[in-house]
Amino acid sequence: MSFLKAEWNNLAMINYEVNPQILQKYVPKGTEIDFFNGKCYVSFIGFLFENVRVLGIKIPFHSDFEEVNLRFYVRLFENGVWKRGAVFISEIVPKYAISFVANTFYNEHYETLPMKHLLKVNENSREFIYQWKVNNNWNTIHVETNKNPILIEVDSEAEFITEHYFGYTKINENETFEYQVTHPRWQQFEVINNKSEIDFETVYGPEFAFIKELKPTSVFLAIGSKISIEDKRKI
Repeated sequence: MSFLKAEWNNLAMINYEVNPQILQKYVPKGTEIDFFNGKCYVSFIGFLFENVRVLGIKIPFHSDFEEVNLRFYVRLFENGVWKRGAVFISEIVPKYAISFVANTFYNEHYETLPMKHLLKVNENSREFIYQWKVNNNWNTIHVETNKNPILIEVDSEAEFITEHYFGYTKINENETFEYQVTHPRWQQFEVINNKSEIDFETVYGPEFAFIKELKPTSVFLAIGSKISIEDKRKI
């Protein structure tokens, strides 16, 4: 039985190219940074975590919630193949119990903050808004998209961002947790306007304040799907 089954829906993904040196301290043992066309990426992602079941059980009042995370991409060579995964620097949710379970049992980096979201269907577009409050100020991921879904192209940056099927967590300098994430290949909505406003320094600390001055390499909305997370193993 999968450890967790749920849906990840309406994933607004804002992606930046960064110097890989700033991420080295976060790289778990046994993995290395995964590059796309020689570029190192971090992604800010807002989405809906819905219909959550842990070991087949639906937890009252904890089955549907927002999440905003900051992640980057790594790979691990095992049994002759590269396994591509993500490392989460920060994960923000509105439920204390979610943070407790993830931090306690998976050594993740969850934080609990007030959050809200709004999804709008306009005549010619869709809007996806995710907000979280820090120091009495609301941070916002807000993208406007075309109404009709399109494929995520093979060998595209969007494919690189979405097609990582493992999670890696740095326990300490010598140990790593690995867990597998399963989901079908996603479609996307093309983003036509990005109105996001994030106080990077306040939310993520001084080392990520520089992102405010960067232009995203891409912004897109992955439609999402049902997902499963298999139980962790130590490597």
